[in-house]
Amino acid sequence: MPHPLALIIGVGPGIGLAVARRFAREGFAIGLVAQRTEHLAEFKASVERAGAPKVYALAADLADAGALRQAFDLLQAEQKDAPEVLVYNASLGPSAPASQLLPENLIREFQVNVLAALESAQMVIPGMCAAGRGTLLFTGGGLALAPQATQASLSIGKAALRSLALCLAEELEPRGIHVATVTVAGFVQPHTPFNPDAIAEHYWALHQEEQGAWRREVLLKP
Repeated sequence: MPHPLALIIGVGPGIGLAVARRFAREGFAIGLVAQRTEHLAEFKASVERAGAPKVYALAADLADAGALRQAFDLLQAEQKDAPEVLVYNASLGPSAPASQLLPENLIREFQVNVLAALESAQMVIPGMCAAGRGTLLFTGGGLALAPQATQASLSIGKAALRSLALCLAEELEPRGIHVATVTVAGFVQPHTPFNPDAIAEHYWALHQEEQGAWRREVLLKP
């Protein structure tokens, strides 16, 4: 019997990797999509050590819709079954006030923060609908609720991502698909209340919830 697949897009050494390891411990095959290649082998080995029966590791520039589609097609060529879980964890937004944002930079950052999340969801939704089940989880941020002047681009992106997740939740819940955002209102680092491994437990808990008791947002704050 094939193993269920969890697809983690935007894998880095923090939340993304911790979530991948958490689902690996439950016997999931894991698809990793990172924006750069330099740490992919290290991430893959870490997830394999956590117990994943199979790990697919791919790099894709999430600002390039074509690259994301290519990565997904490569994954599907190897793993025939549709993902049971999608976690979108990517973000981009250098520190800058709104008055200094360059439109072309904001568009690129919005592509990573929101549009690639939408594209990722649209890639997996048909398979989830056909199966009558699935989980879409988005890594949000406190900037969605309390924007900061010096983080204008990411504040815009996280607010839009939260709205996207809530809209998808309302649309897809009747189809058996659980959609939620984990809004992390703090700086992620080990040995703090925002330890990545502790945060990853919330992703697993959301996936485990029974329909009828589905939450659409988990807010993590100090």
